[in-house]
Amino acid sequence: MEAAITTCFRHPSYETYVSCTRCERFICPDCMREAAVGHHCVECVKEGRRSVRQARTVFGGTVARSTVPLVTYALMGLNVLVYLVELVRPGIVDRFGMTGAGLAGPDGSQYVYVTDGFPGLQVIGVVDGEWYRLLTSAFLHLPPGDSALGSVPFGVLHIAFNMYALWNLGRVVEEQLGRVRYLALYLLSALGGSVLVYLIAPLDTAVGASGAVFGLAAAFYVVNRRLGRDMHAVNRFLAGFLVWMVISAGFTSWQGHLGGLLTGASVTVVYAYAPAERRTAVQAAGCVVLFAVLMLLVVLKTSALTG
Repeated sequence: MEAAITTCFRHPSYETYVSCTRCERFICPDCMREAAVGHHCVECVKEGRRSVRQARTVFGGTVARSTVPLVTYALMGLNVLVYLVELVRPGIVDRFGMTGAGLAGPDGSQYVYVTDGFPGLQVIGVVDGEWYRLLTSAFLHLPPGDSALGSVPFGVLHIAFNMYALWNLGRVVEEQLGRVRYLALYLLSALGGSVLVYLIAPLDTAVGASGAVFGLAAAFYVVNRRLGRDMHAVNRFLAGFLVWMVISAGFTSWQGHLGGLLTGASVTVVYAYAPAERRTAVQAAGCVVLFAVLMLLVVLKTSALTG
C-alpha cells in the first residue's frame, strides 16, 4: 500500500513530508523557518511576531530597533533649512516671527501697537489673529547681520547654540519618550515659550528654538530623576541652563526660555508619572489639557489688548 503524497500548503507542486510543528501543515524548504523544536511555517512565524508584546520604556515610548534619533534629525534639518531661506528672504522673520501686537506701515516698517490702531497702519501679530506665529517663530533665528554682542554676528551663534543643544538633549530624550511623545513635547514647549512672550512682552518680537530647547532641558532633568540616576551631573547641567537664561536675558527673550522650561517640565511630569495601566490615555489627555490652557491664555490676553 503506497503512502499518500503530501505537498507544501503554499507550493502545491512541491512534494514534502516535513510539517510545521505549530500548525502541522506540510511545508517545503522555502517555507521552513528554524524553531526551538523542528520547523515553523512562515505564517506561524508572522503570527508569533504579532503576538509578542513590544518592549516600551517607563514613559511609554517604543524601544526602537534603531537608535537613530530621526525626529531630532528632522527638527535640526528643518531649522537649518528655514535659516537658509532667511539668507535669501530676510523678510520672513518679520512675517512669521513671534510678534504679539504691532503696527505695520505700507512700506513694511513696524511701529508700536496701540489699542485702537492708527490711521494708515495695519495691525499685525497674534492680536490680529496671526496665531501661527506662536509656532513658526520657533523655527526662525536671528539673521546673520543681527548683532547683540558688539562685533560678534550673534545671528549665526543663535542657531548654532540652539542646534548644538538640540543635538545633545534631543537624542537622550527622544530615546526615552519615543518619537510621538518627544515631538509633542518639543512643539508644546515651543508653544509655551511663545505664549509667555505674548503674556509678558506682547510688543516684542522673538524668534528661535530656545523655548523648545529649554523644554528639552527640563525633560532631561525629569527623565533622569524618574529613572533614578545620579542627579549630581544633571543638576549641574540644569543649573548651567538657568544661569544662561539669566545672562542672555539682555539680548534674547527670557520669557520664551522660561515658558519653554515650565511647559517642558509639565509635559514630562505627566509622561513620567502617568499610571501604567492607562498611561497613553492619561499622557494624551495631559497634553490636550495643557494645549487648551495655553490657547485660553492667548484668548484672554488678546481680549485684554483689544479692549
